[in-house]
Amino acid sequence: MWRLQLHTLLSDFKRYRIQQQQQCYAVTLYMSLLAIVILSRGNCGLSIGTTRYLVAMATADLLTIITDIILWRISYYYFPGTFLDITPVCSVINVLANVATNCSVWYTVIFTFDRFIAICYHDLKTKYCIGKNAPVVLAITGVLLCLKNLPFYFTQQPGRMIGNVPWDCFRKPSYFTAPGWVAFGWLDPILTPLFPFVLILLLNTLTVRHILVASRVRKGLWGQNMAENRSDPEMESRRRSVILLFAISGSFILLWLVSVVKFFHYAIAGADPNNYNESEYVFEHSGDMLLALNCCTNTFIYGVTQSKFREQFLNAVKYPFSSIIQLINKRNN
Repeated sequence: MWRLQLHTLLSDFKRYRIQQQQQCYAVTLYMSLLAIVILSRGNCGLSIGTTRYLVAMATADLLTIITDIILWRISYYYFPGTFLDITPVCSVINVLANVATNCSVWYTVIFTFDRFIAICYHDLKTKYCIGKNAPVVLAITGVLLCLKNLPFYFTQQPGRMIGNVPWDCFRKPSYFTAPGWVAFGWLDPILTPLFPFVLILLLNTLTVRHILVASRVRKGLWGQNMAENRSDPEMESRRRSVILLFAISGSFILLWLVSVVKFFHYAIAGADPNNYNESEYVFEHSGDMLLALNCCTNTFIYGVTQSKFREQFLNAVKYPFSSIIQLINKRNN
């Protein structure tokens, strides 16, 4: 009896997860497109380099939703048997989904490193944290991530043949046994997300340490009375940068934490993903939901932490309605 109840609970959880994801993805698609347009205009009071990094992050999040969620997951549940299930096509989608997810993660690392240099090393800031460097760094990172994920195309095999056309994508058995593929299977989660996870924690720790030391020094230079009665423009600028930095990187750490724990559980306990028990199944898919949510949060973070972005966002949201009202007024007049 309890097994039947647990099975029903898992079915309800799966159905609820899909429904919640659909609503979240629909909103996120619109929000991400809007964020890309607003940030690309450069009217949010941010530096050129920071703006380009944020646009790249928003674009990577948008591509993750399109490839990993819509083309890979949602199509599997709602559009089975389409051309997306042809083995070469779904193999390409698998590669693109991994590239988009990796870019979303590593662009967050690059942004964190850029803010770390800008806050902690003023000498390097004038050389590294400039607008023309951002496209180069982003392009090199994107190319390297494409090369890193290209082997995923060769890990898939068809599940059936219909009229000499291979259908469906399944992992080859050799992926779990061949030494080269086993090494690649370990390298992939280490590069994303374990190494970025550690890097972001380290960079944020060093940034906080530098800010605390700098704050004490500036208070000593300004004098305690002046520090209380007058605002420090430099510290105000740093405060805004730190709020944006910690909001984005902190969100990344929290939402990827379950996947990191899942990796260690898989590595230490030797759990087989194909034979998960009920609790492991719920834990794994809860991690997947949080990863999908990671693509939904950055736009809201911009709105919470950046007043000029909020202003631009509200204007963009109100623009269609104001245009319709103006059109109606013109016709009435």
